[in-house]
Amino acid sequence: MDPRQIVQELADAQELLDRASMARLAYNGLDGLPRVIPIGIFWTGEEIVMSTAATAPKVKALSVRPEVALTIDAGDSPGSAKTLSLRGVVHLTIVDGVVPEYLAAARKNFDAEYAAEFERNCRAMYDQMARIALEPQWARFYDFGAGRVPEFLAELAKKSS
Repeated sequence: MDPRQIVQELADAQELLDRASMARLAYNGLDGLPRVIPIGIFWTGEEIVMSTAATAPKVKALSVRPEVALTIDAGDSPGSAKTLSLRGVVHLTIVDGVVPEYLAAARKNFDAEYAAEFERNCRAMYDQMARIALEPQWARFYDFGAGRVPEFLAELAKKSS
């Protein structure tokens, strides 16, 4: 995908990226079989950052096969549904302590008191974490309520009207 298209898709999805704290990550396990897992995310403006324990099975799997897909969505009705689908290669970094973006994502959703407690618990639990960074190489944003839908759906809707 042309880098300018990626930039435009991400710009169009900015509100979703700013609000989102969860996504679904698709990757291949060490056995070669696909996995889809819910995972916390934080958008830095350049990459989606995910975090997990350094010893998590997905860390080993992603180090072998770093190609992934990620879906972020919001809305609970057709009129409010928005989806951002991404593909790319992740870059893994093992960090001492807690990944900063992990705590930043928590602060988006928790009040100050609970966020402080969450941070204390994380610092007590994690000696190391894996920072999983996805710089999108392909992106597609859909806003169903605004009529920004996959082409095949637009064609079906046009035929039925």
